[in-house]
Amino acid sequence: MNVGALMGLSLLALLGGYVLYGRLVARWAGIDPQRPTPAVTVNDGVDFVPTRAPVLFGHHFASIAAAGPIVGPTLAVLYGFLPAWLWIVIGVIFIGAVHDFIALFVSVREGGRSVAEVARRTLGKSGFIFFVAFAILLCILVAAAFLQLTAVALTSLYPVQELGFSPEQTFIKTTVKDGVAYAKIGGIASTSVILITALAPAVGWLLYKRRARTRWVSVLALLICAFSIWVGFRYPVTLPPMRWMLILSGYVFVAAWIPVWLVLQPRDFVNVHLLYIGLATMAIGLIGGGWHGVTINAPIVHLTSESTAALGWAWPFLFVTIACGACSGAHALVAGGTTCKQLASEKDAPIIGYGGMLLEALLGICVTLTVLGGLSFSEYKALVWPWDESGHLKTGNAPLAFAIAVGKMLHAGLGIPALYGAIFGILMLEGFLLTTVDTLVRLARYLFEELWTAVYPNPPALLRSRIVNAGIALSGITLLAFTNAYQAIWPIFGSANQLLAALTLLTATAWLFKRVRKIWFTALPAFFMIATTMTALTLLLPRYIRAGSWTLVGMDVLLLILALGMLTVAWPYFRQRVPSTRTSLEAEAPAFDP
Repeated sequence: MNVGALMGLSLLALLGGYVLYGRLVARWAGIDPQRPTPAVTVNDGVDFVPTRAPVLFGHHFASIAAAGPIVGPTLAVLYGFLPAWLWIVIGVIFIGAVHDFIALFVSVREGGRSVAEVARRTLGKSGFIFFVAFAILLCILVAAAFLQLTAVALTSLYPVQELGFSPEQTFIKTTVKDGVAYAKIGGIASTSVILITALAPAVGWLLYKRRARTRWVSVLALLICAFSIWVGFRYPVTLPPMRWMLILSGYVFVAAWIPVWLVLQPRDFVNVHLLYIGLATMAIGLIGGGWHGVTINAPIVHLTSESTAALGWAWPFLFVTIACGACSGAHALVAGGTTCKQLASEKDAPIIGYGGMLLEALLGICVTLTVLGGLSFSEYKALVWPWDESGHLKTGNAPLAFAIAVGKMLHAGLGIPALYGAIFGILMLEGFLLTTVDTLVRLARYLFEELWTAVYPNPPALLRSRIVNAGIALSGITLLAFTNAYQAIWPIFGSANQLLAALTLLTATAWLFKRVRKIWFTALPAFFMIATTMTALTLLLPRYIRAGSWTLVGMDVLLLILALGMLTVAWPYFRQRVPSTRTSLEAEAPAFDP
């Protein structure tokens, strides 16, 4: 199958989904552009900040996209091209984008509260505690997986000669192992990350204190990206993976409690320009590759003992492995944690919520086509799912496989040297990775603060501290990240991630039900995702027990208990509470109700 034709078909499907279904969902929810948002009514200069739509879209997209739609499809295409592609396209239009939009909309209508807090106002204190505890565990799982993936990406090496360059070339810094010259692909990304982060406060000052025009700051952001890459070529930073994880842990700890405009938002704003360029370049490269006759180098369907041994049964593990590319509960934490506090007008909610998720799905589709078009299936398996001589599965390098595939696809489609394309791929992946880790630690901090208000009538000062709550979240993240490989964490992360999406849809369904509105567009996706993810968590439990991964066993059991608790709380609500009158838009909760 030609990759260019598939790219065009995918674009048409996603655009049609937004125009035909996304607008219907927004109308069913009751969008009101005249209604003031919490960002406008509160505007505290720390968390509640009215933000221009292009800036907020960039922050939101960079925060939700992360490595999920890159690593997830890269792992899942072992099942073959067609299952992965179909789930991304169908899943995002009818489940994932609906989830993201409704989470943002409901959080805005509830005064900028998280979805967990909405669960308390809708399902009571028990519903809140179950939801927020589940959300905290998900933040810890996601951040742990991505923290380790970040270190893997920043230390990636690849033979120079296999990318079409002579080992004697001097433009790309290399290191020699066993007589083979390896390009320091990850080292270039390391330098770029350091410089973009260091310059982020200056960008934040221009955007939020000087109120500089967005287009001029965008030009500056592009210059910062280009400068950081140029310096990276000349001075790649190379550190051991463990040291990178320690450094990154320190960074995300600080980023979790300082004002959002100082590092988090401006770093996302700068970084998202690289992500936009990367996504556009991948799409154009695929179309160019299709023009030159590049086709999918993998089975259309590969449901074999090999894929089952590596990942598990196609249902449910195809769905939870792709994770963020089609549906992600973590997005509700972003939408209800930071984005809802910065939305300047409800009219921006559909493009940021529904549209942002469609753009993430486009990234997942580009990754699927790039990996299977840029690599042969044997090359793909050797990088992502390597087996040792005794038949045991080894830890693969999905970030490197993606980067190499990008290099080869851009070479085939646009004539860009494969080595430069591979470096570009690792830069793009790294931008997604770190952006999400620092956002998730901040979101976990918010959730802990909300949890203590439910547990204690008047929480002690220590538990109200932003620094203390950020430290609590980080301790759980580092415990998992330093003791488990990302391939072991990924299945439980994917299951928990999509189960949180199901619980978010369940909460939104209860919120809509109370107001006598249509609920089928959230209720049906919730039912499907609950069945899929609960099955996945149940099947993972004996796998972790056999492997002796007791921290993951404990997490799995706790996730199942919390999910069952949430479902137990919600079921009587739908059976007994049947509203007799419709709640008007004007009679809903005020934009901010402390």
